[in-house]
Formats: sequence, C-alpha cells, structure tokens
Amino acid sequence: MHHVSFRFFLAAATTGLALAPPPPPSLAKNQTSVLILGGGVSGIIAARTLHEQGIDDFLIIEARDELGGRLRSKQFGAEGRRATVELGANWIQGTQTGNGPTNPILTLAQKHGLKATESDFYNSIVTYDETGPADYLDVFNRAVEAYINLTVAGGARVQRKQVDATCRTGYSIIGAKPKTPEEMVSEYYMDWEYAQTPEQTSWIASSWASARSSANNFTYDADQGGFSDGNLFSVDQRGFKHFIQAEAHTFLSPEQTLLNATVRNIAYSDNGVLVTLADGTSISADYAITTFSLGVLQNDDVLFEPALPTWKQEAIQSMTMGTYTKIFLQFEEKFWFDTQFALYADRERGRYPVWQSLDLQDFLPGSDIVFATVTGDFSERIEAMSDAEVQAELLDVLQTMFPNTTIPTPTAFFFPRWFSDPLYRGSFSNWPSGFVSPHHANVRANVGQRLWFSGEGTSQKYFGFLHGAYFEGLDIGTRVAKCVHAVGACESLPFIEEVSNATPYDI
Repeated sequence: MHHVSFRFFLAAATTGLALAPPPPPSLAKNQTSVLILGGGVSGIIAARTLHEQGIDDFLIIEARDELGGRLRSKQFGAEGRRATVELGANWIQGTQTGNGPTNPILTLAQKHGLKATESDFYNSIVTYDETGPADYLDVFNRAVEAYINLTVAGGARVQRKQVDATCRTGYSIIGAKPKTPEEMVSEYYMDWEYAQTPEQTSWIASSWASARSSANNFTYDADQGGFSDGNLFSVDQRGFKHFIQAEAHTFLSPEQTLLNATVRNIAYSDNGVLVTLADGTSISADYAITTFSLGVLQNDDVLFEPALPTWKQEAIQSMTMGTYTKIFLQFEEKFWFDTQFALYADRERGRYPVWQSLDLQDFLPGSDIVFATVTGDFSERIEAMSDAEVQAELLDVLQTMFPNTTIPTPTAFFFPRWFSDPLYRGSFSNWPSGFVSPHHANVRANVGQRLWFSGEGTSQKYFGFLHGAYFEGLDIGTRVAKCVHAVGACESLPFIEEVSNATPYDI
C-alpha cells in the first residue's frame, strides 16, 4: 500500500486543509493501514513483520520518548561515576543448546553487538540471615530440589488431566513446607522470577517445561521447545534496549513512529479503528495491534468503544500482572560480597531477599553499585513509601547482613515504580491458578477483524519473557499482514464465549 505521511495528515487537520493523497478505494476513510500501539519488542517485531510482507503503511504510537517498551535503562550514580543500569528487563533467558534453536533475543543481541555476561544464579551465591553471614546453602539446595519435584509433580497432573492448583498446594503435597526464614528465602529464590508468591501462581503453568530449577514456561528445556538453561545479563552501556532500537533502525523511517503520544481511547468497528491520543488527536486505521501490558488493560488506562466483550474482559481480568522491582544503591566504595548473588533471610518472606553486585569483573567493575530486588505485594508496599523510607529500610538490612561494618549513606539511590506507572501497571504477566487455557485463548484473540492484541502476556508458552513478546509480535504481525493483503478477509483467532468447568459445581 502507498505510505502516507502522518505529519501531512496532522498538519492538514490543524490548518483545515482538505488535501490528502488518495487512499485505497476500498478503505477510503482511514488514514493508514495499521496502527501499532506500543513501541516495545512485540510492537517493533510486528512492524518488522509487516515491512517484510511488503506493508509499510503503518504507524507505531509510543507514549515514551523512545522505543523499547519495558526495556528501560537509566544513567545511575553520582556525578562522574555514573553507569547505565536496567530498570526493567535485564536478562536473555535461555540462549542456545549446541546447534539447537536460538532464542531470537540472543540472535538480535548478537546481530547488534550487545554486551552481556553470564549470570550464574546457583553457583555464585552467598547467604545471610538476621545474625549476619550464615551458611545455609544446604537449605538452599533442598529448596532447588523441592522446586524440581514440584514441577515434575505438576507435569504429572497435566498427563493425568487433573485440575490445577496453586504452587503452594503442590509444595504441601510433596512435603515442602518452609517455616524458618532460611527455608522461606530459599523457596522465594525459586519463585521470584514469577514476581508473585506460590499462593498466587499456577502449579501446572509453572511446570510446563518439567523439572527445571527456575521459572521456565518451556524456555530453558530445548526438548520442550525452549533454548538452554543459560542466562545472559546485559551490561551494555547503551542499555539493553539497544538491540531492539537498533533492529527498528534497520527498517523504520521517522514518519512511521509517533513518540510522546499516549493512547486514551480506541473505537473499533467493522470498518476499522479510530485511536484518540491524550492531546485530542485522532488517527484512523484499517487495523490496530495493541501491545499494551496486561496491567494497562486491566486498569482501564485505555478505553475501548464499544467496551470489549465480556469473554475478553473476563480473560484479561483473570490473568495477573506481577511487579519486579530493582532498588539500586551506589556507595563510595564496595564493602559487600564478591559473588553475583546474595540471599538475605528475613522473618518476613520477601523482605529485601535477593541482592546482586554489579561491581564485579565482566559486569560493571569499579561502579560501587549493588541492588536489591523485591517482587509482588512487597513491590506495591514500597511504592507507597517515600524514597527516604525505603532507603532507610535497605540500609538497616545491610547493617544486619554486615554487622561489623558501619554502613555509609549511599551516594546514589533509585528504584522504579512499575506498579503505579499508568504506562505499565506492573512488570510482566503471570499465570494464576484457576486461569485455564480457554481464558488465555481469549486474552490473545482479536475482537472483530480490526482489533488485534499482542505482547508477552498473550504468549501461552513464554508469558513473562521478552522472547514471548517477540514471538507474539511475529505471529500477530503475520496474521494482520494477511488481513491487509486479503482486503479485510481475516482469519480470526479462536475465542470461547463462555469458559466452563469440565464438571459442574455440586451445590
């Protein structure tokens, strides 16, 4: 299709000009073929897919001042000692086993020269409790074994077609019932990548790749359609976002991207979509691909006209959005551990449990930066506090971990507020117990032939992961391209009008 400049349309609307290049006769009233709402991994890959299918009449609308979505980096540190740190996604999770399938995020990272280093979750770790340094790696290793047993038992439930339950139910059934702070934090290390607790997470969904010792979604097992058990941690000073921004640069022209533009309303019909921005600008298109986070959809930060059908709303509200928060501190000099990771066992599960040092060889040596990670409800808790209050709690924990060290005031301190940010409302999706496959099919399904959905949350196998966003952008971009070429004769994704139990409640 002929590409139409949006700068022309917006200028014409402002000056009252009636002139415009003639659009395709079958869709005369719409300004472009496809609007891609959100400039993260899924949106950019959908755009690239359209481009590869010969469709360049599209526009990416992004609320921030740059592409990348939840790939967000920050120059952090005192003046003259700053380094780029990642506020959001940081890892390439699952890389490649031998000559097997390659994680497409790894492929793009290699293509664009991203600097990343091996992240060793299990062999570069030291442990602390409320007395200071304390070796409970034996407890930690038992927690790893318990998680493996949990996923094996969950996989068996799938084979026997049993109903789902929470991971907490599964742990209890296999006899893993942590009570001490050391046992609780060791278990936490198995579920922190979900950003939610065992009580909030599906036993079956956490077991789909079977017998893995960390969150998986098929990601780490090449025999299950995944890649490898390797993890690479981005330390690129251009930001982890560089790989997707550089990829976008290979095919996007400036007029195909509209930055600093927040979508407020999406009206859709059999004839197309009309997207209204926060500044009142309206843009029409034949099709729209929304790549908003699940959290944005759940919180009505974008309104749909007409309202999304009940089956779609039920599915969106039934999946969950986890929050994963990194809290960065820089000091005048390093006084902490020399491993990549440290565990702190507090009496409250999830209270500043995981610490990571960036002041290491192959990471950011000489940076004097360490960060703690909290998730889920605890992330929401600290977002309701001031920075000073959170910093005071962290320094108190550090004093507990290092009782013979006088903990100084940090030279820099920062953490993002993902949960309260209206552009995200959390970090990534999670699959709760009671959320069944038909629900997820409904999260993914298009509404009518004009309104499509994509993102990590729409990936059944890789929800919560960057490569999930990639694969969904590829698939939905391909489907919409077929719609464009067939002039509206789309092949819709299946949906279920009413999700029912296999057996009724006996009341």
